[in-house]
Amino acid sequence: MTTIRIEGAKVLIVGGSSGMGLALAMRLLAEGASVTIAGRSRERLAAARRHLGDHPKLATRAVDITREEEVAALFQHGEPLDHIVSTAADVEGAYQLLPSIELAAAQRVVESKFYGPLLLAKHGAAHLSPLGSITYTSGVAAYRPAARGSVVAAVNAALEGLVRALAVELAPIRINAVSPGWVDTPIWGFVVGDAKQATLDAMAERLPAGRVGQPEDIADAIRFLIGNGFTTGTILHVEGGHRLV
Repeated sequence: MTTIRIEGAKVLIVGGSSGMGLALAMRLLAEGASVTIAGRSRERLAAARRHLGDHPKLATRAVDITREEEVAALFQHGEPLDHIVSTAADVEGAYQLLPSIELAAAQRVVESKFYGPLLLAKHGAAHLSPLGSITYTSGVAAYRPAARGSVVAAVNAALEGLVRALAVELAPIRINAVSPGWVDTPIWGFVVGDAKQATLDAMAERLPAGRVGQPEDIADAIRFLIGNGFTTGTILHVEGGHRLV
């Protein structure tokens, strides 16, 4: 059995300034990893640094992963990495019924949840150790799509196909994804606005787990995928039983 050490590991988390990525950063820092969180907003990155107590093993980088030149620049200094994680997603304006979907909003989802992850692998894989990993986040919409969610469902499914292909092409680097269910993160403000709490409460009543997810639930799943050296090409479902109901 190969042991994947987290203490001393170097981890890049794209989308690490809030929600699931921020919860993962907190966990990995507590385990002794060196963590770089990356995102588009310098203000949110600064707020995340404050939230994490300005940890000495924490760095931040501003990057838009939909722009290849910025992704290439993220890795241009050639520092070795052990793991790359992306929880980034731009879904603003994408949750619409078909007649109301604007192509620009759909394109932002594709760019942030498919092209961005593709570019991270393209430019980042060469900097990973043979025991390293790349972990993405897809989502339950790929399995239980709902009205207004066609674009997100399709992109999640496409990302999962990418995971399987990259697991073969980039071996022995491990490529996986976590597929969250409904998780209480700021992204719900873009989906349902002021109805966020009522919407999440209604789903909690339906789920076998009796609650919606928390960012820490997803961070725990990503931590497993990072640390298990025999898991690759896998989609880990962390959704409270959503696919059953």
